[in-house]
Amino acid sequence: MTRYDDVKQTLRNNPKTWLITGVAGFIGSNLLETLLNLDQQVVGLDNFSTGHQRNLNEVHASVNHERWSKFRFIEGDIRSKPTSNQACQGIDYVLHQAALGSVPRSIEDPIRTNENNVTGFLNLLVAARDANVKSFTYAASSSTYGDHPNLPKVEERIGNPLSPYAVTKYVNELYANVFSKCYGFHSIGLRYFNVFGPRQDPNGAYAAVIPKWIRALLKGEPIQIFGDGETSRDFCYVDNAVQANILAATAINYEDSRVFNVACGDRTSLTELYSLISTHIVRLTGQSTIAQPTYTGYRAGDVRHSQASIDRISFALQYENPIRCDEGLCRTISWFTNCSSEFWNEA
Repeated sequence: MTRYDDVKQTLRNNPKTWLITGVAGFIGSNLLETLLNLDQQVVGLDNFSTGHQRNLNEVHASVNHERWSKFRFIEGDIRSKPTSNQACQGIDYVLHQAALGSVPRSIEDPIRTNENNVTGFLNLLVAARDANVKSFTYAASSSTYGDHPNLPKVEERIGNPLSPYAVTKYVNELYANVFSKCYGFHSIGLRYFNVFGPRQDPNGAYAAVIPKWIRALLKGEPIQIFGDGETSRDFCYVDNAVQANILAATAINYEDSRVFNVACGDRTSLTELYSLISTHIVRLTGQSTIAQPTYTGYRAGDVRHSQASIDRISFALQYENPIRCDEGLCRTISWFTNCSSEFWNEA
């Protein structure tokens, strides 16, 4: 058995109370489903700025009534101090996922990005400290590596940020470190690398590449590749992020605040990604015609290549057997082809 298996069994035997911010979002709803299936008590906070009620509805449909009754939802905003204080009362473990994502969105609206990702983060950090929660785990980002050229990315070496979004996520790490030094309130940040999977929103100007391409190809629409197609990413299936959050939340307390990469430890180019998605769509749906991509200019704020070292998280948290990109794509496309059309049709 892995440590993750052991932790899940321990939680079943001794349930805890968890707070998930951004619970109606893609990662948040996957965390919710996992924790409810482990018979945990869960409080969820979301303002639906990027999350969706449909995600909560799907979780509701996937768990039994008794488990769903252990979930309490707060519709509110982390930018509100009273709301953050209320959400943290009686909580054992905080999983802070709420943020305003997307590099392009942050370039277009840096003030709103800062309000959500910095002010909101600080509100929740203070509220969790004051409520004496057992652990505080937060979503950090691989964007923190900025222009540092080395591959794979290791936690202690970062470069200059390339977008307002990257600045805000780095500020989260700085605040977490300062709270550890000033107040003895320790936390763990998880630097996500391009997380994808079921329930990730495929619609809108700021949709991530994988759900956006899946939606387009299922509808027979052309896709656009920024640059020459050789830009690469360490695409990380959402179950890997769920594993990392649960391992981090239940880890033996550190004497400082730590950050860990959450990824697979390899990379896939955009051209390769297109080929993998196309192959799975043909195999799963029998679709005979797949739209060919068009190539356009590079996107502002994007790094050329990204690949994580997962040595630190594997050693410290015993993060094991991450689901690889190809298998994750198969699971994701299967989910999209079987889910309600509301998840991939324009509203």
